[in-house]
Amino acid sequence: MTNLPDDPRLALMLLSSMIEPGDAELDDLLGEIGPIEVVKRLWEGEVPERLQRITSAIVSCTHDPAARAADIAAATEECGARVLIPGDPDWPDQLRDLLLVCDADEPHVRPPRCLWVRGEQDLDRLCRRSVAIVGARAATEYGQHLADDLAAELTEAGWTIVSGGAFGIDRAAHLGALARGGSTVSVLACGVELPYPKGNHSMFNLIAERGLIVSEWPPGTTVMKHRFLTRNRVIAALTAGTVVIEAAHRSGARNTARYAAELGRVLMFTPGPVTSSMSAGAHQLAREPWEARLVTRAEEVIEDLTGIGGPLATPPPPQRRPFDRLTEIEARLVESLPRGYVVETTRLAAAAGVPADIAAETLDRLLQTGWVDRIDNRWRLSRGSHS
Repeated sequence: MTNLPDDPRLALMLLSSMIEPGDAELDDLLGEIGPIEVVKRLWEGEVPERLQRITSAIVSCTHDPAARAADIAAATEECGARVLIPGDPDWPDQLRDLLLVCDADEPHVRPPRCLWVRGEQDLDRLCRRSVAIVGARAATEYGQHLADDLAAELTEAGWTIVSGGAFGIDRAAHLGALARGGSTVSVLACGVELPYPKGNHSMFNLIAERGLIVSEWPPGTTVMKHRFLTRNRVIAALTAGTVVIEAAHRSGARNTARYAAELGRVLMFTPGPVTSSMSAGAHQLAREPWEARLVTRAEEVIEDLTGIGGPLATPPPPQRRPFDRLTEIEARLVESLPRGYVVETTRLAAAAGVPADIAAETLDRLLQTGWVDRIDNRWRLSRGSHS
């Protein structure tokens, strides 16, 4: 009899070591039957043919999946990391928003199954007030100076800087936050114990001490080009907004920007010389239908994110709003609807963590009270919404 992991966390760790993040078929199956049952069916050959094919090499040579999962757990502990799964106290709930933008064209845009985290900080707490700063690896001196200054000022204002740990703009943003004694989060496309690029090794150690290093991939995973693009959706989803500082026409930063826009996050960019190829991609954001906003300093970033100006501004005391009169389920559904997008009932229910039948009844009430509009059995926030 096959020895199976009996803990959902171990089962998710095992599955993440076998199948790349964003596999729609696996993620749908996980939603239906849970990770322990998925592992069981994999080893019994009772999953869809495609999943059997891409996992057959591991399944055929692994007679004890529980032991394999335990080995991954041991490697995680050895490198000073831990694994978060949905439902953990420090799991960022905003990652569920990725369910709202996955569709037939991009079925892989799914929330992470689990996250490897290196560092002592609380990921959810850090990301509640966070902004992504991304841009070119081959950044100019101007771009790096701007990223450093912007990150430093946002850190002083109480914001967490999230980026990808690369050379150029990413590095300048991380270091700008660290220089002001703040926390920063680096989301990697490899294992947390093998931060890439190696030239940023000392910076990554500082981030692990004072912030967090995060990855969807288990220890031992090396970088591959497609993993950077997969990683970018997590950077966009974790944060309230994304600032692009220098990017070529085709770049990972623009990929992150697109995810931010699709998620309904605030998308911003900084200007640069029109003669610089490193500014071309950032400037192009202004011509996309994404409502990207031009920013030049931290006050403008904060104003776009919160409506409150000033680099050292703090939110005012909470005031009673019409939103506060909603029930808990109504509020969850309204919060899960990204502005400017229409969403099917089942997808919205999953993002809000509400059963589909209850979501349908609640949305009908929200329609009657003017909070949402219905378009061909899909939903969007009403243009006259009180939110």
